[in-house]
Amino acid sequence: QVQLVESGGGLVQAGGSLRLSCLASGRTFSNYIMGWFRQAPGKEREFVAHIFWSAGSTRYADSVKGRFTISRDIAKNTVYLQMNSLKPEDTAVYYCAARPMLRVTYDDWGQGTQVTVSS
Repeated sequence: QVQLVESGGGLVQAGGSLRLSCLASGRTFSNYIMGWFRQAPGKEREFVAHIFWSAGSTRYADSVKGRFTISRDIAKNTVYLQMNSLKPEDTAVYYCAARPMLRVTYDDWGQGTQVTVSS
């Protein structure tokens, strides 16, 4: 069974940086896509970024492009989200998720980590 455990959230001032980590376990992820999503209070969960585990190719939401970087360390089974130039509107609970490449929906989710950006 896939387990995803996020860490690295916290409180940061606008313009600051944070790095989120997602430790993945329970299977081999070579044919998986790993994603980061976020949900702000009163809003729907939204896509932030994803990375193909094997190839390393990435995609970003327009709102974070140029500020956030998703990466993975295969040896550590960990996916990262480096967040720079943070804005108050980035405040949300951030979730790590995983899905097989041939599936459309994400089946496995972490518990989430809170990111709060103060103005």
